[in-house]
Amino acid sequence: MKLATYRDGSRDGQLVVVSRDLQSAHYATGIASRLQQVLDDWNFLAPQLQDLFDALNGGKARHAFPFDPAQCMAPLPRAYQWADGSAYINHVELVRAARNAEVPRTYYEDPLMYQGGSDDFLGPCEDAKFLNEDWGIDFEAEVAVVTGDVPMGATPDEALEGVRLLMIANDWSLRNLIPPELAKGFGFFQSKPATAFSPVAVTPDELGEAWTGGRVNLVLQSAWNGRKVGMCEAGPDMTFHFGQLIAHVCKTRNVRAGSIVGSGTVSNRGVEGAGGRTEWPKGYSCIAEKRAIETIQDGKPTTGFMRFGDTIRIEMKGKDGQSVFGAIEQKVVGPQGVTPG
Repeated sequence: MKLATYRDGSRDGQLVVVSRDLQSAHYATGIASRLQQVLDDWNFLAPQLQDLFDALNGGKARHAFPFDPAQCMAPLPRAYQWADGSAYINHVELVRAARNAEVPRTYYEDPLMYQGGSDDFLGPCEDAKFLNEDWGIDFEAEVAVVTGDVPMGATPDEALEGVRLLMIANDWSLRNLIPPELAKGFGFFQSKPATAFSPVAVTPDELGEAWTGGRVNLVLQSAWNGRKVGMCEAGPDMTFHFGQLIAHVCKTRNVRAGSIVGSGTVSNRGVEGAGGRTEWPKGYSCIAEKRAIETIQDGKPTTGFMRFGDTIRIEMKGKDGQSVFGAIEQKVVGPQGVTPG
């Protein structure tokens, strides 16, 4: 099934069930008003929502209305936890190679992860507001899962059973704030502003065979200012699957229902082209990776970061060509919430 959260003037919005084709929706009133309620009582409430989803898809939901992604908050407007991994080791290799740094062996055995702010997520069509254009504004196209309860010490296979929903994400980064923060030895903080999520969250069964081995085997598309810059395969080059990422989180703690775990920037390996030059035909899911590629190939980056007024669209389509999660469509705006004239 597919679930979304509509704006209603409150912090947590109103839960709606969305049709498979993302054309219609129905309030979940009478079952649950908030998505967190469903995650807290999944075995009892999810089947009831599934019945409503089936009725909606069959044209039998009495009070259905046209679905509008612009009315959506993040599926979970705030969450108990947001832990973002770096599951695509190719991304790590490129960024480190650009600054002539080796990748430690442990990076291939144990995933990188940071804990981001989870008290204030952005909706899929909400402007991304930044106070300074020189902070190095960058999008990051990712896949994410929402968990149920997963006990401390769970194995990757056990942890994978805790996946309740999947989403796509734009995990905004402020690249020019990252080096001084990391130099302090305490990790990301100001350099990682509010993350945006897709209009809908979907249960794994909606992906069919595309959800295998804890990976989503579909293409994640990124379009910057209307120009397609990334057509990255989310499955093949994912070094650590979601079961491994969740198990990493719960190595020393319990993971509670409503936690969100991200994949990190989706990244694909390059291929050797004419003359032995490596090319990246599937593009990129963040500007930092494009700049790393330029540095490796040409000695310096030439692509700048995002400016006020820029737009980003992130979407994933199924094998049938239909949007799975709906699109994240955002504009970068300045301190006053406006773009230059």
